[in-house]
Amino acid sequence: MKRTYQPNNRKRSKKHGFFARIESNVINRRRKKGRKVLSH
Repeated sequence: MKRTYQPNNRKRSKKHGFFARIESNVINRRRKKGRKVLSH
């Protein structure tokens, strides 16, 4: 039986990475709020 979690960094960054966040305006909202750290 195959294990469920097969990590794939490219897929991960596509979904949750910095540029994905730019697309969904998360970054802009955080900028407006005046955050020091926008994403990890």
